[in-house]
Parts: sequence; C-alpha cells; structure tokens
Amino acid sequence: MEKKIIFWVVSLSLVAVALAILLPGGRQADTNPKLPWRVHVTTQGKVEVFDLVLGESTLANARDAFQAEGEVNLFIDDNGNPALEAYFERVFLSGLRADFILVLDANAELLKRLYEHGTRISRSTSSTHKIALSHDDLQLVRDLPVKLINYVPYANLDEDLVTSRFGQPAQKITETETGVTQWIYPDKGISIGINPEGKELIQYMPLNAIAPFISRIEENNRRYETAQKAQE
Repeated sequence: MEKKIIFWVVSLSLVAVALAILLPGGRQADTNPKLPWRVHVTTQGKVEVFDLVLGESTLANARDAFQAEGEVNLFIDDNGNPALEAYFERVFLSGLRADFILVLDANAELLKRLYEHGTRISRSTSSTHKIALSHDDLQLVRDLPVKLINYVPYANLDEDLVTSRFGQPAQKITETETGVTQWIYPDKGISIGINPEGKELIQYMPLNAIAPFISRIEENNRRYETAQKAQE
C-alpha cells in the first residue's frame, strides 16, 4: 500500500512540474524571441525581423511565424495605386501583442488579375477601395514575398521607451498634416511613427526604400504647407 501511495505522489509531482512548464508563468525562456527591436541586416543587405526576411520570406512563412492565416485584400487608392496587403490581428509574439499589416510584392500583371477576379469591392476609407480576392487567387498569393511589414503595438510607445529599445534615430521628421514624427533608422530599414494623438506604427522596409520614404514625407509636407498658405 505504501509503495502505491509513493508511486501516485511521484506521478502527481511529475504532472505538476509538466504543467508548470507549459502553463503561463512557468514557461521556459524563449530561446529565439521575436521582438520588434531585434532587427538583423543579412550579409546580402536584407532586413530580417520576426524570423522573416523582407523580399525573401513569403506570406506562407509569415503565417507560420504568426500562427495565423490573416486576411488578404487588394487596396486601390483614388490615384489608382494598388497595394496587396495581409492583415494579422492580435498576434502574440514573445509575450507582446500587436497587429501586423504585411505588404506583399506582386507585379502589375498579377495585381491586374487580382482586381479583375475580385469577388467584392467596398470602400475601405474615404480615398481607398478594398477588393476581396477570389478563392483561387487567395491560394496563389500565399507564395508571394513580403515586401514591407507594418507593426502596430497594442501598448502605446513613448519616446523614452523607443530610445531604450531602438536607440537614437539618425533622423526625425514630422508630418505636418498629422503631427506624427517619424524616427528614422536607415541602417536597419526602420521608421517609427510617434503619434501624440493615437497609436504608434513601426515600419520595416528594405534599406533602399528609406530615402524614397523620406522624400515622400517631405513632398507631402510641401504640398500641405502650400495648400494652407493658399487658404490664408
């Protein structure tokens, strides 16, 4: 009888240890944390973050990394510019919660096909239409490479926190119309939008996309300031 009691006590102890490892609070340390400030530039000059390499990793790879399917749609702005995006809501990586918007790399021919085969067109914003993809096209886009990653953290980020994790930016540029200040890290392909009125946005892009990104902000600022002066 005593041997049976000892056996059950040992068995229950082992179960308790196993649960302590598996349940929150008792998990083993993450040996490969996928954190937003852990950005690596490969020897080929490509940006790697969240175990995804921009320009190489596919939508299928992102689904594996995020453990989610996401929602893929084609967006067309009023100027006719298309963007194929995959939206992942409430993703938990290494204890942090965030939304992800991935921009997929698709050529003009494919974008035209996706538009023509779209099953539903709706207005996403005042200046953008959203096109839902057909079933066959949803299967097709899974192998497209990820071009850009937009990371929307659940928690608000202040300047001190950003500095402690990402360091001092090489440049800060404020968007005149929105008041958002972009912190630019050109050597890592990162821009962090510090928004005093809303959510912050971290953008990961190829290194050669940083200069055009800055140019677009500067041009938008010039246009906005010109329009404001015209109204005075």
